[in-house]
Amino acid sequence: MATLKILFIGDVVGGPGRKVVSQLLPRLIPRWGIGLVVCNAENAAGGSGLTLRCHEELVDAGVDVMTMGDHVYRKDEIHQIFDRTDRVLRPANLPPDAPGPELALVQARDGTSAAVFSVLGRTFMKPVDCPFRAADRVLGLIGSSVPVVLVDVHAEATSDKQLLGRYLDGRVSAVLGTHTHVATADERILSGGTAFQCDVGMTGPHDGILGRRYDRVLTATLTSVPTHFDVAVHEPRLNGALVSVDPSSGRAVSIHRVSIGPEDALRVLNDSPDQPADPSAQE
Repeated sequence: MATLKILFIGDVVGGPGRKVVSQLLPRLIPRWGIGLVVCNAENAAGGSGLTLRCHEELVDAGVDVMTMGDHVYRKDEIHQIFDRTDRVLRPANLPPDAPGPELALVQARDGTSAAVFSVLGRTFMKPVDCPFRAADRVLGLIGSSVPVVLVDVHAEATSDKQLLGRYLDGRVSAVLGTHTHVATADERILSGGTAFQCDVGMTGPHDGILGRRYDRVLTATLTSVPTHFDVAVHEPRLNGALVSVDPSSGRAVSIHRVSIGPEDALRVLNDSPDQPADPSAQE
């Protein structure tokens, strides 16, 4: 059975995150046979928000759709991005008057029709509309003609994400979590055929605290004096999930964590025979 492989890249943080995507993604797409690339880009510009230049870098690398989260409006240029493309998405459970598209309907590289949208969680986050009812509403807009649907749940609490995964099980292809920047080891296929992972992790510098310089975060924590949390620099890593989907039914066949650190990245860039294999190659 020919499956559609979807690479979902976790929160891209700052210049180091964009660089590792730009370096690795053009090589991974043909080698792994990736048909659709989605990434969370709400931290791509200096660690918060998205600018035109950052958007162009990610598009040039091969990203097809970008989801955003609670930092969606952090950079004013997001409004220009919304004017230019319908493939950068604001969360669907923001108020109806919030600017930006909430749903992307796209064709994968093999011609498969796919839909992507995101919702925000409500625990330990700013007040937003109900993510469950928002998901129901967007699925009503998609209808049954597009079986492949990916949902980014941008939330703090793992229980919020697990509940949404169970709620949408059998109705979407994948529910994948972002926001905490820490990958979880709970990837699985739910009983209804939906791929799930609480958080796919962060793409960017891992020598800091969630992508920020740990000395700045530690100083602010110890002194209670606010300071700017600069983006860290070292140990860039591409984290995400590779989901294989039956394009006819929309049911997920497999889900694999993706984590490419500096050593593996060098193997990819140097065409080493020991470079990371397609995680789904053993299916």
